[in-house]
Amino acid sequence: MDAEPLQPLSADRMAPGRPLPIGGGGGRAIAPERPPGAVVRSAAMRASGWRVRSVVAAAVAGVALAAAGCGSTSTDATEPAGTYQVQVVKVDFPAQQRLAEAAKFVLAVKNTGDQDVPNVAVTIRNGDPQAPAEAFGEQIEQAGVADPSRPIWVVDQGPRNGDTAYVNTWTLGKLRPGATRTFVWQVTAVRPGTHEVTWRVGAGVNGQAKAELANGQPPAGSMTVKISQVVPKSTVGPGGQVYKQIPGPDGTTVTEEG
Repeated sequence: MDAEPLQPLSADRMAPGRPLPIGGGGGRAIAPERPPGAVVRSAAMRASGWRVRSVVAAAVAGVALAAAGCGSTSTDATEPAGTYQVQVVKVDFPAQQRLAEAAKFVLAVKNTGDQDVPNVAVTIRNGDPQAPAEAFGEQIEQAGVADPSRPIWVVDQGPRNGDTAYVNTWTLGKLRPGATRTFVWQVTAVRPGTHEVTWRVGAGVNGQAKAELANGQPPAGSMTVKISQVVPKSTVGPGGQVYKQIPGPDGTTVTEEG
């Protein structure tokens, strides 16, 4: 006995809970309840009576998660080429410091030109501006070491939201004409001696956007800092104040609050 050919099912015959004919034996089944969600039906699907749930929402969610995982970077390949005029309005770092003592390095940059600086940046080095050492560190001459960079200061906190892929460069984004952006590093001295810290301001990180002073010179400079190996002794006064006792060069002890 030949089976009766199946006929395409119309939408009303596929309604949830409606009995469905099965083959030529007159059997019936109940159409399952359709799960919630948008329905996508191609022409072929409509002809056969089949329905499928849309996966568009899942695809969009996947794209969103992938985008969230990528994150942003300060090494933008679309950095515009050009020269941008700036002025360094403040550089502050104590010239005399002591081992294990916290200090702040502050550098403020003003846009004195008539166009936006794409991504104002500051690079910090020790001494040789070409040395690959990390910021506030120095390069050691020792064969066989994986990383020849050694810290002079430990960076406890860099400029907020300024981290980049580079170990000695921070950026603080677009700087509009007339605006000033201040970079602040919280550091702790860990290597005694006399050290030279060099800095340079940039308009980006890829080398296409360059910063210069009004006289055409690069906005860069250096300072010499002496770190004493004497570690101050801290005491707490009756009122809760913290005092540092520091041995003086003549054998006396100097007491400082804080």
